[in-house]
Amino acid sequence: METQASSDSTRQRNRNRLTADTSALITVNRILILGNKITRDFIIQRELTLKPGDTVRLQQIPLILEKDKSKLLNTRLFNTVSMRMIDYENGTADILVEVSERWYTFPVPILELADRNFNEWWQNYNHDLKRVNYGLKLYQYNVRGRNETLLLTAKFGFTKIFRVSYRMPYLDKKRKQGLIFDFNYDERNNIAYRTIDNILTYARADEKFKVTRSASITYTYRNSFYHYHGFSLETIKNQISDSLVQLNPEYYGSNVIKTQNTTSLSYQYVYEKRDFITYPLTGSYFSASIRHQGILKSDDLIKTDLSAGYSKYVHLGKKYYLSNYTNAYVSFQSHIPYGSYSALGYNRQFVRGYEVYLIEGPQFFFNKTTFKKQLFSRTFDVGGSIEQFREIPLAIYLKTYADFGYVWNYPGYEAGRRLTDKLLNGVGAGLDFVTSHDATVRLEYSFNGEGENGFFFHLKKEF
Repeated sequence: METQASSDSTRQRNRNRLTADTSALITVNRILILGNKITRDFIIQRELTLKPGDTVRLQQIPLILEKDKSKLLNTRLFNTVSMRMIDYENGTADILVEVSERWYTFPVPILELADRNFNEWWQNYNHDLKRVNYGLKLYQYNVRGRNETLLLTAKFGFTKIFRVSYRMPYLDKKRKQGLIFDFNYDERNNIAYRTIDNILTYARADEKFKVTRSASITYTYRNSFYHYHGFSLETIKNQISDSLVQLNPEYYGSNVIKTQNTTSLSYQYVYEKRDFITYPLTGSYFSASIRHQGILKSDDLIKTDLSAGYSKYVHLGKKYYLSNYTNAYVSFQSHIPYGSYSALGYNRQFVRGYEVYLIEGPQFFFNKTTFKKQLFSRTFDVGGSIEQFREIPLAIYLKTYADFGYVWNYPGYEAGRRLTDKLLNGVGAGLDFVTSHDATVRLEYSFNGEGENGFFFHLKKEF
């Protein structure tokens, strides 16, 4: 009869043999998951390459587990993920997945600038505290433990917004199809009604300058780990006041038009293969979309646009990193009303050094390149009774960057002439501070092609 000691000895010899023979084949026996108190097992299993019964070479397992770890972290459901192979015996092994779940309910007070970025508010509008929005956002992540997300927004101040959004990524048994519902009410008694020298000009009054109501439904299809497809149907109803028409008679194309209703269809494709989407250091990302507004005869706006972006992230060794991002946008309609103009300058679409400017045009492209060095990386144990907040990671990166771009002007549009139809370029250096729950603080000093320079502050990743 085999004793416990001899059994343990045999198991150890098997482990040593398998470790030495990297060409050995391993069959996965079980997938064991620990630490998921809320998240359903199938949500985690959806991201795993290996399934029970799969056979793979031993030397491939570390790379597979590392990629799966990144995929699980990119769901944004977990603070930490660890994966390893256990119980190797007779050519079989179990895979152990241990996760530490995030805090999923976030009532977030809103205290934000109404402008496109901090620098526009500070330089163009004299850091006017009246240009601040306040309110509350309620994020409920991982609803029902199925990675579903509910977002409720109530915003007041410079802009009044009420929004309800619900995302269900997995509707079918194969975990490939999903739906997103979004409803939005937007009321503005402060509005940008014209652009002068690439700077937005605002009007403010007690009346409602513009009211927007929109609703959309998006069907999502994720046929593999790295490929995402989204098909959206959206209806938007805009109404502006007589006062806004007087300020800009061409806001909707004529001094008698005060409404703009449109229904659109859009498609988006995303290839996502970055190590950590919150602050990528390695991998690649590609996104392309097409949208057509005006699918109904009753629609007031016809506009078709295409956009595409590609980013690459490379680890150069010794904690040096290089990243590059290219984006292009094309609108096929050049003669549209001011209120529907496209522009370089919204969200993260800008050439660094030009943050204070809005550069309008039917076509544009830009490229960003960043070279950085990790100066510091540590996780601080702050204790406390709430498990999800006991550890706070902090990483600091020193960087330098160079951007360039180009915007084609709208025909006859003189307000944007200074910065369109010419090469835009910006260079600079800065520091990135990266911490928990996707928080990134960027401090940058930039020089642009207009001979201007200054300090710029951002609260989101570069790209």
